[in-house]
Amino acid sequence: MDIVHYVNLAIKAIFVENILLAFFLGNCSYIACSKKIDTAIGLGIAVIFVMLICTPAAWAVKHFFLAKGALHWLGANFNNTDLSFLIFISFIAVIAAMTQIVEMLIEKFSPALHSSLGIFLPLIAVNCAILGAALFMDQRNYNFLESVVFGLGGGIGWALAIIAMAAIRKKLAYSNIPAPLRGLGITMLVSGLMSMGFMCFAGIRL
Repeated sequence: MDIVHYVNLAIKAIFVENILLAFFLGNCSYIACSKKIDTAIGLGIAVIFVMLICTPAAWAVKHFFLAKGALHWLGANFNNTDLSFLIFISFIAVIAAMTQIVEMLIEKFSPALHSSLGIFLPLIAVNCAILGAALFMDQRNYNFLESVVFGLGGGIGWALAIIAMAAIRKKLAYSNIPAPLRGLGITMLVSGLMSMGFMCFAGIRL
């Protein structure tokens, strides 16, 4: 096992190719839930958990059910069966199921966090960052362990971005911002500056 390879993959997913700041996936909940640090932390942890589970789960669904010849374990008649055209709907179904599980767990163990996240918690099911991670995993032909590391790294990167934005927006509340830029305007400008900052990690290689 090449540990350096997996460390590189994690660093790349968290910093170099941050799924939010490099690909701008998951912006809706990022903008809406970055007003309070506690809410941002809660949603960030939920996204890490969902992405960590969904990315390898999507890998397993593809390689054991959808890829050409994946159903060989059902018998010789299925050796050439190819269900890869169902990848999108299958990945979405996996994400929806995992999100529902996370929502039930948060509601059970942290009702206050569940209340503060509101409608944005079930919206993780349609968070394009989760689906994007699964599709990147498929496109790049990661193996199972790589998909686990990539899912964890992608989730940490998304959480890092929303928590950083929440901290910055807390400071901005006490800043003298020109009236036309208050609210969404300054948030988008700061997001762009954060994206440029994260580009500085592009040269990192171990």
